[in-house]
Amino acid sequence: MSKDNRSAATIAVCLLTSTFEGVDLQAAGVAAPRLLPLLKLNPAQAGQFFSASTLGLLIGAPLGGRLADRFGRKTMLIVSMALFGLFALGTALVNDFQGLLVMRFLTGVGLGGALPNMIALASENAPKGKKGLAVGLMYCGMPAGGALASLISIVAGGDWRTIFYVGGAAPLLLTPIVLFALKDSYREQAADARRPAVVEALAAEGRAVPTFLLWVSFGFTLLILYLLLNWLPSLLISRGLSKPLAGGVQMAFNIGGVVGSALAGKFMDGANRMLTVGVTFVITLAGLFLLAGTPGQPLAAIAVGGLVGVGIMANQAVLYAIAPLCYPMTARGTGVGAAVAIGRIGSLVGPLLAGVWLGAGKGAGDVLQHLVPILLVGAAAALVLAFKEKLYAVHH
Repeated sequence: MSKDNRSAATIAVCLLTSTFEGVDLQAAGVAAPRLLPLLKLNPAQAGQFFSASTLGLLIGAPLGGRLADRFGRKTMLIVSMALFGLFALGTALVNDFQGLLVMRFLTGVGLGGALPNMIALASENAPKGKKGLAVGLMYCGMPAGGALASLISIVAGGDWRTIFYVGGAAPLLLTPIVLFALKDSYREQAADARRPAVVEALAAEGRAVPTFLLWVSFGFTLLILYLLLNWLPSLLISRGLSKPLAGGVQMAFNIGGVVGSALAGKFMDGANRMLTVGVTFVITLAGLFLLAGTPGQPLAAIAVGGLVGVGIMANQAVLYAIAPLCYPMTARGTGVGAAVAIGRIGSLVGPLLAGVWLGAGKGAGDVLQHLVPILLVGAAAALVLAFKEKLYAVHH
């Protein structure tokens, strides 16, 4: 197989894996309306159910990234896929709250281990001058998987177990393809190189500032993303939209995310990376202001939901494109894994923060407007990071 074909195959496999990861990441939210009453879970237990996989991801991301710097990206991706596939299947089989928490936590460990390795593999195997596009295409799978999770639920007639069966079986079936088709550039280029300690990997040779900026931008933008993923339908319904229309806005949000990820990745390979970063955050800012007004016309509401999805997922795509460039190959898994983990702290805080604001009597429009200063901090960190052109001079 030619080098270009191997690169295309690697990126395609990462995209498929990312899609199944997107299914599992949003499976809990899609299954919740039927799962929670069936197991008679109270609101506090429901919150623990939603958070369990994110807590697992906080452990899985840095651990999977660090081990990948020792054993190779491909090896750790296969292990991570097997973990989140098996425990997603296990989620469909549990009948009590404790078992549910254990399965979702262990699913999260696998999901966390997979993500930094997909990012690194897509970037390292991309053709010259197309690293941003490769990572953007890989990340398209996340919102696509979210939309697929909703579609599976509809086709299954609301059977909550089906989404976990599909979300678990699919990555397990994909693992043989990963084993034979995936190219592990790390094994070829850095297997015998010295692996730096964690602190050295994150901070040596001028990497402390880029690492800090990555953490800030990931944390603040993922706070907004996960707040919207968990609360957007409820916020819209509280403003008078019907449940079907709110669901349509959520679907448009995910579809817009696919478009935003691909476009952001493509433009990150151009000469105006800083402009690309700025434009993605301006789109998100405009979308939040428009969404706060909650257009009453169905088409307008869906269009605004799609615009917000384009912006916030493009924000993630540009960060995922930048992150691998901040670290040499021997430290890349550690660096990207740490950034992903720190970002997930934001994803934990976001839904809780919305609950606090709503509990204090704030309306849906107030909640969305409160996200603006958070977005501006994340944007500032990303812009400073993009301004440091030396990040893009790291040899791979």
